[in-house]
Amino acid sequence: MREYESRTVLRRLPVDHIEEIEEESHVGHLAKSLGLWQLTAIGVGGIIGVGIFSLAGLVAHGDEDNPGVGPSVLIAFLIAGLASAAAALSYAEFAGMIPRAGSAYTYGYVALGEIVGWFIGWDLLLEYIAIVAVVAIGISGYLEAFLNGFGVELPLSITASAEDGGLINIPALLICLLVTWILGRGSKTFGRFEFIVVGIKILLILFIIGLGIFYINTANYDPFMPSGFGPVLTGAATVFFAVFGYDAMSTAAEEATDGQKHMPKAIILSLIIAMTLYVAATLVLTGMQNYTEIDPEAGFASAFTNVGLPVIASIISVFAVLSIMTVMLTFLLGVTRVWFSMSRDGLLPPWFAKVDSRGTPQRVTWIAGVGAALLAGVFPIRQVADLTNIGILSAFVVVCLAVMIFRYTRPDTPRTFRLPLMPVVPAFGVLASLFLILQLQWETWVRFAVWLLIGLIIYFAYGRKHSLLSPDSPLHERAQASPPPP
Repeated sequence: MREYESRTVLRRLPVDHIEEIEEESHVGHLAKSLGLWQLTAIGVGGIIGVGIFSLAGLVAHGDEDNPGVGPSVLIAFLIAGLASAAAALSYAEFAGMIPRAGSAYTYGYVALGEIVGWFIGWDLLLEYIAIVAVVAIGISGYLEAFLNGFGVELPLSITASAEDGGLINIPALLICLLVTWILGRGSKTFGRFEFIVVGIKILLILFIIGLGIFYINTANYDPFMPSGFGPVLTGAATVFFAVFGYDAMSTAAEEATDGQKHMPKAIILSLIIAMTLYVAATLVLTGMQNYTEIDPEAGFASAFTNVGLPVIASIISVFAVLSIMTVMLTFLLGVTRVWFSMSRDGLLPPWFAKVDSRGTPQRVTWIAGVGAALLAGVFPIRQVADLTNIGILSAFVVVCLAVMIFRYTRPDTPRTFRLPLMPVVPAFGVLASLFLILQLQWETWVRFAVWLLIGLIIYFAYGRKHSLLSPDSPLHERAQASPPPP
């Protein structure tokens, strides 16, 4: 049976031999330099950013395809946050067991089999790159708002995609390349930069909330739900983009000084901090300005301009650019570490997994960065945001299923964190994620299906035969010797 399993797409990555697999790959090691608070900063940096500064205004105001939900954008965030919390606890249990660079890819590989791990890894390669792109588009909007405050108006042809009336979004493209260069400096430098900038980000949001409270007009909260509950659910599926980030942070587990101990704490801390700030910020935004007048690309900048504080709006625009960059850094880190892990396991060519003297996989860093730059330059923000959400929600479904199955198949594996109310919490995470997926537009499903089909072709053409768990691999006998699931 074990021999048969090793030849199928359901062979599992043996959790007891992961370190041996990493040694066998001969691609080098990632540098260990991240402590608890640096990991938490990476998580907060990945969660808080475009959600507050761009998507909150977009969902509250609405667009040509979706009516504005007004002040009930708060409910959209809470629904998304509740679904995200169930997944976060599942990630925390796995991160304490398997502090490895692959995150959801590895968790699916270990618990559900190679083909599931492949699909989630392949899924995350696109989704994380797309997240970097959508955040860059959001930064571009704030950069334009800042320049407009000084009477400088950039041509539409170089600040918008063709679908939005321009040719290419040059600022978004250049921001992607800048973030790629920062990440390429190594995890130690990146960790310090992220810690400092996230501190600035939190102070900025507290400043916005503290000042904005004095300009709230409670009349703006009426009607609270102008378009009914249906659009709120659609909005929750869109702003879900704003309530994950810890999943990308978990890809840095292999670079943590004590991943098994610190990763679960960092995941939970980052989500609690982020949701508290989101709730307060959305109340202030929709209280300062009627939802129909909110700028969907630079909500807080337009809100402070509306109450006669254009200088504050300019300051927000400057610091929003800086703080949102941490989201890009976190997810660019995520895609490069997933790609590195898949290549190290043989599912993609090992050429991608080579690291430099700093312990950084430079090749995939620059390939992913350039890919994000191209997406940011030519696509509008909502299309890219929806594309990221369907992929991350799919990953959440797999991780929540995997943590239930692995608790049953490998109950004796040491766990530094055990999620409560098993299996209620992960089951809720599965159902909530599936529900949010169903709220997305059919075009998003088509794009996602095409990407997965391309991945399936690559897996059977290359990954299945070159996997380190294939019968031709030196690790085949060790995989066979690992305890089979009951």
